[in-house]
Amino acid sequence: MSYTGPGFDPPQPRRSLRGPLTVALAALVPGALLGWAVYAAVDGPGNGGSSAGASATASSSGAPSSTTPSPSGDRKPSASPTAEESPSPSASPSAPAASGPLKGKVVVIDPGHNPGNFRHTAEINRQVDIGTNRKECDTTGTSTDDGYAEARFTLDVAHRMRALLEEQGATVKLTQDADRPFGPCVDERARIGNAAKADAVVSLHADGSGAGNRGFHVILPGAVDAGAADTRAIVGPSRDLGERIAGNFVRVTGSAPSNYVGGGTGLVTRKDLGGLNLSTVPKVFVECGNMRDSKDAALLTSGAWRQKAARGISDGIVSFLRG
Repeated sequence: MSYTGPGFDPPQPRRSLRGPLTVALAALVPGALLGWAVYAAVDGPGNGGSSAGASATASSSGAPSSTTPSPSGDRKPSASPTAEESPSPSASPSAPAASGPLKGKVVVIDPGHNPGNFRHTAEINRQVDIGTNRKECDTTGTSTDDGYAEARFTLDVAHRMRALLEEQGATVKLTQDADRPFGPCVDERARIGNAAKADAVVSLHADGSGAGNRGFHVILPGAVDAGAADTRAIVGPSRDLGERIAGNFVRVTGSAPSNYVGGGTGLVTRKDLGGLNLSTVPKVFVECGNMRDSKDAALLTSGAWRQKAARGISDGIVSFLRG
């Protein structure tokens, strides 16, 4: 997902690390963040080298960084699978839940965009109501400079997460599994999670910002009460879910929080996303990295790293659901 183009607003201004988001994340995962700092210092695998550590340090100190993203969608996304991608066994909602600590829990995974969206631009440009205003049904998403599409990335991570969460006993549903020509629209994605009475919903994305902008961030719903949108009841639990995902993502992947949004916390609150505004159950978006930065792209296109990303997000969900 990019912060430019149809349906995407500019990133929010960076906030001081003394703000409440930093306190919350620091309280949650001090060991994980310290571990990442040591990991980056020795240039361990998965962090893209010492430049990532430098970026995170600059962000943590409040030093300015570029927030000018590059346009996405100037390359046609590649739809062919690679050997590293996890297979999709079927488009069924979930295999029968196994016995485990998450028995009886429902998790909805929302793989951002759809590999076929670029063939249906008229349909995805249709305006839908998101409560606060009207926005495009969906977008094509972004891609790496080599053409690896965000929609392929999100589906692959979703399949890996489904397997991990089902092992824990959860019932897992996907909003789409490349089993439809395009979409679903952002309002329908929210309705799928609501109708499932999901205990947690995670929407998967990768950003399309400018080169040099690195790292992941988790988008939390802001308090909205307008039209069909009323997020007031889910703001608190969604923040808890997002903080746990952020902490576990750092711990498992070794990746740093974003150096261009979130003030180094890896957490951003937004009120302009229909998938969050229309949700009635705890929900967050995860931007796993920036596809337009070569170092982040090297991670996002690695099957081994995508497995780590799936594990980190899943561990955060498990932590949230187990309290």
